[in-house]
Amino acid sequence: MLYTQPLNHNRDFCRMYSRGKSLAHPLLVTYVMKNKLGYNRLGITASKKIGNAVKRNRARRIIRQAYFQTEKQLGCGYDIVLVARGRTVLAKSTDLLPVFLSHAKKLGFLAQNITI
Repeated sequence: MLYTQPLNHNRDFCRMYSRGKSLAHPLLVTYVMKNKLGYNRLGITASKKIGNAVKRNRARRIIRQAYFQTEKQLGCGYDIVLVARGRTVLAKSTDLLPVFLSHAKKLGFLAQNITI
């Protein structure tokens, strides 16, 4: 995590769910909100609806890898929560990458203009 700190506290997740901007896709749900820090904070969740622990951990690994591939292109000062969906387990990080980039562009936390 070059520019990113983990988002750990339940109150932060609840604040993101209630006040953050969000976009949904069959592979991923993204919540974003500006913070007053000079760095991003990332939280990744996978509920028990995804499957057993092995499937949930795989979903989190796939999402984390997609985030790391785009981390240098993102703006600083955002809280980001990425929620795994049912199809995330079946996807690869390369399948998730365009979804995450389109969410970043639509929600306005993509720093550099790149083509998707």
